[in-house]
Amino acid sequence: MLPAHNGERCLAIREVLSRIGDKWSVQIVGALGAGPKRFAELLRSIEAISRRMLTLTLRNLERDGLVHRKVFPTVPPAVEYSLTPLGETLLEPVAALAAWASDNRLAVQTARHKFDERPTPPAQGHE
Repeated sequence: MLPAHNGERCLAIREVLSRIGDKWSVQIVGALGAGPKRFAELLRSIEAISRRMLTLTLRNLERDGLVHRKVFPTVPPAVEYSLTPLGETLLEPVAALAAWASDNRLAVQTARHKFDERPTPPAQGHE
């Protein structure tokens, strides 16, 4: 059951979900759940993500305290990413969401297909 809504609580939920709810953040958290990884390892393990999007998403996850970036003093510098303790708390909810998505993918696709086959009603102001 979901908690009661109020304006401030809804804003907090939206702010957090805007970060962790995007497709790249979820995949990065999942990949780092198996242990620390270097940038190139993440790039190879996350299908279709660009270098730029991986960089931006990692930076945002680091800013939000979910990912730790460790720079090794080598030439060239090596960088390793890992989940912070806060980031680790996301693993269980992300796994539950992934399981739900996998279990219900066909039902969602069927519902979308039925919806898309309906005739479009005429516009009547705000819905």
